[in-house]
Amino acid sequence: MNEAENYRQQLHETALKAPKSSGVYLWRDAESTIIYVGKAKNLKNRLTSYFAANKDIKTRILVSRARSIEYITTSNEYEALLLENTLIKQHTPRYNICLKDGKSYPVLRITNEKFPKVYKTRRIVQDGSQYFGPYPNVAALDTFIESLYKHYKIRHCKTLQKRKTPCMYYHINQCAAPCCGKINQADYTQFIEEITRLLEGEDDEAIKKLEKEMKNAAAELHFEKAARLRDGIAAIRTLREQNAVEDFDPEARDYIASHSEGPLVSFTVLKMRGGKLIARDVFRSKTLNDENETIPEFLRAYYTEKDQIPPHIFVSSSEGLELTRQFFEQTLGIQPDISTVTQDMPSAKRHLAALEMARQNAKEDIIRRMRERGDIPAMEELMKVLGLPGLPVRIEGFDIAHIGGKFPVASLISFYNGNPDKKNYRIFRLKTTDGIIDDFASMQEATMRRYSRLLREHAEMPDLILIDGGIGQVNAVQGVLDELGLDIPIAGLAKRDEEIYKPHCSTPLHLPRRSDALRLLQRVRDETHRFATSRNQALRTKENTTLIFEELPNVGKVRAKKLLEKYTNLGNLVAAEPEEIYSVAGCSPEQAEEILASAKALHKERQEKQVLTMNHPRANTEKTDNGGTDLASLASQALGN
Repeated sequence: MNEAENYRQQLHETALKAPKSSGVYLWRDAESTIIYVGKAKNLKNRLTSYFAANKDIKTRILVSRARSIEYITTSNEYEALLLENTLIKQHTPRYNICLKDGKSYPVLRITNEKFPKVYKTRRIVQDGSQYFGPYPNVAALDTFIESLYKHYKIRHCKTLQKRKTPCMYYHINQCAAPCCGKINQADYTQFIEEITRLLEGEDDEAIKKLEKEMKNAAAELHFEKAARLRDGIAAIRTLREQNAVEDFDPEARDYIASHSEGPLVSFTVLKMRGGKLIARDVFRSKTLNDENETIPEFLRAYYTEKDQIPPHIFVSSSEGLELTRQFFEQTLGIQPDISTVTQDMPSAKRHLAALEMARQNAKEDIIRRMRERGDIPAMEELMKVLGLPGLPVRIEGFDIAHIGGKFPVASLISFYNGNPDKKNYRIFRLKTTDGIIDDFASMQEATMRRYSRLLREHAEMPDLILIDGGIGQVNAVQGVLDELGLDIPIAGLAKRDEEIYKPHCSTPLHLPRRSDALRLLQRVRDETHRFATSRNQALRTKENTTLIFEELPNVGKVRAKKLLEKYTNLGNLVAAEPEEIYSVAGCSPEQAEEILASAKALHKERQEKQVLTMNHPRANTEKTDNGGTDLASLASQALGN
């Protein structure tokens, strides 16, 4: 019997010994951390049900990760519910409902500055700034902000810094240029006060006051202010109208539905107030309960204040609602109408449509979450075919790019959960192989610099390293890891036949063309190649444009550009006459002579270096498995020893 089966049998025996009374049970993992808390009317029946045949994936996950079960008996099921609620809040187990807002709506922020900035954000910072919203209709909010920028000359820049000349927005009449002192604080504050009054105009009475202010401004011949207020009132009305879905039923109510996939569950709450849909909240969590258990648990976690609860709450499952009503009555002193929708209910068709909308929103969020989790099937297959100790969640790939040994660069790209993690991409300008064609040594330098740094910083290592190349490149990198004392799995993917090489094994692996694992490796390999090539091209472009001409005496950026336009490369410049250079560069005859002499010397030096590179013993000879690099010396330099 293996270890996992042994633990399962011990858990099953604990479940069989449980009493038949109501109570709360706790599952703990190998570190004795509580991973799940549940309640039961009959503890023995509930716990033994986890070990029945053909259980779903959620139950199998829980049983596979648990190492012990504890239970606490109660007098009745309601007491069990109260205790369950307390323990969940106290321990926040990973497989109980722990609300995470999957989608925060944007708000409008007016910063707390001398000359405030007005912009859309999803992040609220308690620094004295004013916030208005949230606004579920993002398109309507964008239109409103565009209208503000059109009619109010407020700043657009992220940070206000003193400037000598104003930016483009000043010249197109969309900013008063406080950065250049073109407007004083009092006049700028008037703009902000008007915008604030517009945003505070949530009801008709506030709008009427703004309209009165507009008419007074017109009567006093302040036509610019009157026009701003007129357009602002129109914009705020549009924002209010587009920000709500109406159904002409004035009663406040919430519609709540969920959707799950394995342990993942998402909840959607549609809030109807005054006949309008004012918000759609999406919450993410993990749970091992069925829907008829998750909805009551969500209600108790979501509604924590009396003022939050509307008179009517419509849900998709009726299981456990009686206990939930009792819970709200005794803990919050309120009796909300929590119910499912029945066909004989007034406006049943409309309520069912709203619940279906909530369910579809929850389902879409689950789809997004599954996508965010990454390419699990490919990682699982890759773990199996390469014999990895765990899922290759973090894969780092390397490739080398150069042109005849010039501008050698190594690209490092990172994949996380089967998807590119671009913030962890890196480029290495190679030093030991500049002007020498040696991919093995180049790969050794790049990996030595990368992993010696991770060692120094005590950073997390990848689960797999993928090399763009065959057995030679793979063995070269393995030598680096051996020198550093690291045990990181390595694989190489050769382009010719898509063969997969492992260290010190000349027989490659061949995966089917439709293999998920091969597809993931190809994505990593192709991304490393793209990233390395693009960087090498950028360096060559820079060299071929102005850098080489700027090395010449009496030549700066302006003259280098002129010489480039005329001669395009150093060889053409060397063949030119001094008089022509004098005319093109706009310099003196003496300077033209000096430019030409230096150009000839530089051109000769570069030709000689190219000949040496082509004749270098590493350029065209068969290489050993680990290349010819002194790894001990390279490691010592990289680690700073």
